[in-house]
Amino acid sequence: MSTSPGNRGNDPKGPKRVNINSYWIYGIIILVILAINMSVYLTNKTQTITMGKFEEMAKAGDIDSVSVINKRVANVFIKKESLNKEKFKNIQQNTLNSNQPHYSFELGDVKSFDDSVKELRKQGINIDPTYHSPPDYWGPILGWVLPFLLLIGIWIFIMRRVSGGAGGPGGQIFNIGKSKATLFDNSNSKVNVTFQDVAGLDEAKEEVMEVVDFLKTPKKYTALGGKIPKGVLLVGPPGTGKTLLAKAVAGEANVPFFSISGSDFVEMFVGVGASRVRDLFKQAREKAPCIVFIDEIDAIGRARGKGAMQGGNDERENTLNQLLVEMDGFSTDKGVILMAATNRPDILDGALMRPGRFDRQIGIDRPDLKGREAIFKVHLKNIKIGEEIKPSVLAEMTPGFAGAEIANVCNEAALVAARRNKKAVDMDDFNHALDRVIGGLEKKNKLISPKEKKIIAFHEAGHAICGWYLEHASPLVKVTIVPRGIGTLGYAQYLPKEEYIIRTEQLKDRMCMTLGGRAAESIVFDKISTGAQNDLDQVTKMAYGMISVYGMNDKVGNVSFHAMSQESYNKPYSDETAKLIDDEVRTLIESQYERAKKLLQEKRSELNVLAEALLEKEVILKSDLEKLIGERPFGEGNIVEHPVHSA
Repeated sequence: MSTSPGNRGNDPKGPKRVNINSYWIYGIIILVILAINMSVYLTNKTQTITMGKFEEMAKAGDIDSVSVINKRVANVFIKKESLNKEKFKNIQQNTLNSNQPHYSFELGDVKSFDDSVKELRKQGINIDPTYHSPPDYWGPILGWVLPFLLLIGIWIFIMRRVSGGAGGPGGQIFNIGKSKATLFDNSNSKVNVTFQDVAGLDEAKEEVMEVVDFLKTPKKYTALGGKIPKGVLLVGPPGTGKTLLAKAVAGEANVPFFSISGSDFVEMFVGVGASRVRDLFKQAREKAPCIVFIDEIDAIGRARGKGAMQGGNDERENTLNQLLVEMDGFSTDKGVILMAATNRPDILDGALMRPGRFDRQIGIDRPDLKGREAIFKVHLKNIKIGEEIKPSVLAEMTPGFAGAEIANVCNEAALVAARRNKKAVDMDDFNHALDRVIGGLEKKNKLISPKEKKIIAFHEAGHAICGWYLEHASPLVKVTIVPRGIGTLGYAQYLPKEEYIIRTEQLKDRMCMTLGGRAAESIVFDKISTGAQNDLDQVTKMAYGMISVYGMNDKVGNVSFHAMSQESYNKPYSDETAKLIDDEVRTLIESQYERAKKLLQEKRSELNVLAEALLEKEVILKSDLEKLIGERPFGEGNIVEHPVHSA
């Protein structure tokens, strides 16, 4: 198999490039200085003596000559015949050449040295020192060079601090326009995620695996006239696995993989974003075939011309324009594929979304029951679980959960089990983990008066009774009055049915169930409280959606203002229509509130029984509810969506 020029960087047998930076230069200089010092130390065998020792050797007649250097150091040379004496035995072993003095000593004062020599001469000892003043070349050189070296070092240090430190593209101030993308290839792969680690995204995996297969065996597709797709856009809610799927592509594909975030192109300097885009695609073409992944592409791909303002917005648009040009500049035989992920496809520019740039848009939605079961199997591999733990049961308990939320539940269950000093995670730990994730941290120390606790119990009992006896309401799972989270004094958890189309009577039943808490307070205490704030939010959104979005009102008619409201800050209807919508919303909510009050008045005894049980146990499960008020008269259905909570 031949290797293309663009793939030389992936050849493990090819020549490896050694990156030399300034630290290598510093190291070489230090080694040279150490070598010089060591050589001087090894060659310098001269022994240091005192002035008294010098006079003693002079009186013994052992000194041949004395040389005074710069009136500071006196070098003493011993006579050849005296070297045979026992006291000079060490000198014979250490002396390497005849030019090296045998002894030396420091002259504190030249005048005192001269006086000592004169005194020796009076005693008949002939000592005739010679004085030398060799030129000092290193002193002036170091005096001039060291300040310049110090200034240059300070300048380099400041530049490195300003530019964010050394190492990697974009690290130096002059390389600020370089791409910050992280490259994963065969030589420095750090991604251990494969398609086996991605569960619940079967359709998306098939689409992405086909792209990987195209890069591995392009002739299989080009033989039939097919062209490699230029772009793949992953779209879906947060936590559904878009980035995980991209990591799996990096782990599976045997081609270079560039990963970068959309915000990495944004900089305070003008023109930097476009420059980084150019550099990224230049590197990609050199490494082709390869994959470029841009996470959160909406940071630079936002639609142009909306809410335009001077400054940073112009820079973002220039970056987007450069990205569009680079994607058009790809040749189909280059083998460069751009992958991107976003959870806000509605704000992306139309030019970016057209075929020829992003040829494929892969929707990644929340997993269904089967998908959640597969995701649980993946995350439970790394957890010690008991025999009673079944992924299918856990999937039924987590309707509407995304992959990230399921991973959080598994991790939280393991932490709960460890906190309880258990050897394995059991079902009770998962129940506590679900309560923690859904309702928040349990507030054990929150003091609630008996009067307030009674109001909360009847409020939650009102939700439960309405949901139990309304045909289209979601099946109840649990009712609790244990305070959790921030401002949550209790909640009722439901399992919605598997539905993709919702009818008018279903929405009305859900509104009635949501208003059951306030209706129960009004019936029992003849007063209302602030505990229904979350319920009223849900009901108001639901009512406005029915009338102004879904056309479920006879007076307003079959009209929808949702898309028009998103595109403009002004209301897309007249003041008369706005007043009509407001009136119909109030009428709809009031009718369902009266319906909830009527139902609770009919089931007053069941309401009292359930509230008393809540005050006693604080947590009521579906099985307990069946024992207290009998079985629910309607079927349960399947479960796929988010639980409903009320405070």
